Amino acid sequence: MFVLVAGCILGFVSAFALGLHLSKSTSGLFVLDHPNARSLHGRSVPRTGGVSLLAGIFVGIAPSVAEAAHASLRTAVAPLAGLLLLALVSFQDDRAGVAAMWRILTHLLAAAGLLAAGLTLGRLEFPGFAALFSGWSATFFTLLFAVWMINLYNFMDGMDGFAGGMAVIGFTALAWLGRADAAFVVICLIVAAASAGFLVHNFPPAKIFLGDIGSTTLGFLAAACILWGTEASLFPFWVAILVFSPFIVDATATLLRRLLRGEKVWEAHRTHYYQRLVLLGWGHRRTVLAEYALMLACAGSAALAVHLSSIGQAGLMIGWILVYGLSMLGVGWLERRHATVSVP
Repeated sequence: MFVLVAGCILGFVSAFALGLHLSKSTSGLFVLDHPNARSLHGRSVPRTGGVSLLAGIFVGIAPSVAEAAHASLRTAVAPLAGLLLLALVSFQDDRAGVAAMWRILTHLLAAAGLLAAGLTLGRLEFPGFAALFSGWSATFFTLLFAVWMINLYNFMDGMDGFAGGMAVIGFTALAWLGRADAAFVVICLIVAAASAGFLVHNFPPAKIFLGDIGSTTLGFLAAACILWGTEASLFPFWVAILVFSPFIVDATATLLRRLLRGEKVWEAHRTHYYQRLVLLGWGHRRTVLAEYALMLACAGSAALAVHLSSIGQAGLMIGWILVYGLSMLGVGWLERRHATVSVP
């Protein structure tokens, strides 16, 4: 317990201190994020906050890896080799840009690292039934899931305090769900602590952004921890998806909507539901606080779900499908009402 607490404190303090340094123009890694077609901010902001997050995670994990009592953690950190490659390419993308082909290749290599560590999506558990995968199908769905999580976290990192808040709440919830495995708890809580240290500087109005290095790191770790927990039977797959559903649902629904409209999905846009709320006049702070409430509700529901019967879990899942469906319709209604009111 002492090692875990020490690791969380080190992770938080390291991410906070380095984030403070990186937010200043005197930093040697000072790279500005200038507003573009996707941006919700109107001023240039440093975007190397992901470096502080990554540093906080590694500093926080170090004492646990060195501790003999956490020998199993040595295996747990094996996928971090893929994370380092992902972080290096993402940082280069933040600095000077990297072609989409090379970014996707890096995402696939990082995902392959999860496979090499034995983390595969062998089964999809839902209330009352489970889909089993093996061989090439398990490999395919593992790669698809990991690459999608990496990218959707990047897509959703477009509002002050949003991605950091999802990480704090999401990884803390996973730690609670997987509390039977000490090594799993260590990884999840230290990621949450480092994210909290970064979030201090990223809460609206943000002084620094995650950048691609931070968003891809969190997406990769979310995928890794969900696969780990599912593979170890710590929790059902759908429960972990519920935890991160504020990101997964928005990103997936937006992508499908744009595909159906024939839009060029690789181009920058501001049509995610959270972006639309900000543009409706809610602003960053109000929107992110509403999203935090949604995240906490999802985390609480996930903690409750593992104690329910199959029928209870099915009811809970259907309830959340209705909540998200009504929320999406609500955003559209607000936009139509705003357009009507705005007409002179």
